Order: sequence, then C-alpha cells, then structure tokens
Amino acid sequence: MSTRERASQSRSEAASGTPSPDSGSGTKTACANAAGTLYVVATPIGNLGDITYRAVEVLGTVDRVLAEDTRRSRRLFDHYGLNTDLVALHEHNETAMVSRVLAWLADGQSLALISDAGTPLINDPGYVVSQAVLAANGRVVPIPGASAVTTALSAAGIATN
Repeated sequence: MSTRERASQSRSEAASGTPSPDSGSGTKTACANAAGTLYVVATPIGNLGDITYRAVEVLGTVDRVLAEDTRRSRRLFDHYGLNTDLVALHEHNETAMVSRVLAWLADGQSLALISDAGTPLINDPGYVVSQAVLAANGRVVPIPGASAVTTALSAAGIATN
C-alpha cells in the first residue's frame, strides 16, 4: 500500500474510529502516518453477548490483541470466530512489554488492549502501556462497552434523573 493510500485510509479509519482490512493483500492495516493505534476495548463482564459490534470488529481487524489472560480471552474469541493473535499483557509483564508495544505501533501495527472482563485500566492492567503510548505521542482510542454501573442503576429503582 502506498503512502498516499495509507494516509487516505487512515483518515477514513479516524472518521469511523475503527481499522479496516487492507484491500487486496489480505494483511491488516496500519493507522495514521505509519504509526499504529492502541484500541482500549471493553469486553463483556459476564454474558458473551454483552459486547458491541464495534468491539468485535476492532478485535477482528487489529494486528494483535494484548490480553490480561489469553486463556480467558480465547473463550470470547472462539465464540465470535476471531483469529487475531493474542499476546499476554498483565500486571506481571506490563512494564517489560512497553518497548515491544511501542515498537509494534511504530511499525504501523494496530493493537487492541482487553482485560478479562469489562474495560481495561479500570482495576485491570493497561495503565503503564497506555501512558507510554500517550507519552510517545501515540494514538489511544477507547472502544466502549456495556457499563455495569449504568445497567445496575437502571434496574435498582433509584431516581437517576
């Protein structure tokens, strides 16, 4: 893919907020200006159906997924037929993974960060990596999911207006 095509595609991805497959070569795309994007993707807390279409699309189109526990994440991936490479990123290796993650992004790869359940960085690993990406002027894009707090409030009979 030429630089011009990549720039055009990056503008399109930025407008939609999701990466798109590379047409023709069958490989996955890089994001803005040959620097990849780190997507912070919310996953279901319990029911595997509680994930957004956008989250599934991103997880299926990035170059690799950084997962708190690859064994637990494999269950979600198998359910949705996702074949993206899973790489362990957890509290015990997060600091050591920073240079690798930054190198992947500098190489134009797009990555997704997921936790076992819910939104990464909310009582889960990911802070060290996301801070390093931001400090390197990288792009971090949140992909929201269902909120347990909002869901509980909606059924609690508590006035929220």
